[in-house]
Amino acid sequence: MSGTRPAGSSSAGGPSAVRTVDTEVDRLGRRWQQLPLDRALTAYPGVRGVVQELADAVADRTGQRRATVPDLGPGVVVDQLRVMVYDWRQADLPEADLAGRLTILRRGLP
Repeated sequence: MSGTRPAGSSSAGGPSAVRTVDTEVDRLGRRWQQLPLDRALTAYPGVRGVVQELADAVADRTGQRRATVPDLGPGVVVDQLRVMVYDWRQADLPEADLAGRLTILRRGLP
């Protein structure tokens, strides 16, 4: 059975990667809600940075001009992240890359 992959897996980011991205976004959102304000404020620039990176990648992929994502504060940054995940998918960027970024982001939260 060498060379075969389990159903739902793909090196390019198939259904397993989609589930992983969705799981990571949910985990990150739950973790963010649990953070005390002082820790959230400390972590906020990193989360915002990832949101901007995703926005830039989408703009590059779709041929749009890069634009700064509005700074709406830590109360909505996870919602902005969810929007960027949606945009990432609409731009047909690799799910596996996105899953990795989100995992690193979540694990780096204080």
